[in-house]
Amino acid sequence: MTNHIITIKQEHTIENVINKSRFIAHIKPVQSEDEAKDFINTIKTEHKDATHNCSAYTVGPEMNIQKANDDGEPTGTAGIPMLEILKKLDIHDACVVVTRYFGGIKLGGGGLIRAYSGAVRDVIYDSGRVELREAIPCIVTLNYDQTGKFEYELASTPFLLRHQNYTDKVSYHIDVVKSDYEDFINFLNKITAGNYDLTEENPKLLPFDIPTT
Repeated sequence: MTNHIITIKQEHTIENVINKSRFIAHIKPVQSEDEAKDFINTIKTEHKDATHNCSAYTVGPEMNIQKANDDGEPTGTAGIPMLEILKKLDIHDACVVVTRYFGGIKLGGGGLIRAYSGAVRDVIYDSGRVELREAIPCIVTLNYDQTGKFEYELASTPFLLRHQNYTDKVSYHIDVVKSDYEDFINFLNKITAGNYDLTEENPKLLPFDIPTT
């Protein structure tokens, strides 16, 4: 299993206006080239009156599939710069389409490159990146009188609390990176003095947020 892959958090859209031209960046996580092509076609249909709908995508854990399309912009000013941003930010399994409505002022080759690559960079950071890491989904069940100390200490660990359920006890759904699992068990034993119930699933690739820098 691949240890970690960076992708985007969710489908997202933003808009920039540069010299009266509208640049609308749409991005979506995809699992196949067909899914990427479907997304491109969907955006082209939604914005069929746009001047251009330029696109780029990467698919596969090693970015085995990489495609870019200028959609009528001068060669090398749109699709390739968009693809280069995906690669520079190490974004796997994602498709981006930048829709342009021409505002009447030409930007020149350099201006187009900056506009298209900037739109992709902005939509990635605005959507949020996640790192898919091999992790173990766990459910820790505690008595109510244990929850205050547990939640306080958990907040300063790398163990990711997804959500919690309240019944006669409290169940915490926590994802633990596989390499940290021994530390997690030690943490549980220390904080609860061994008084907890634990269920776990098989390891799988799960998303962990990447801070924007």
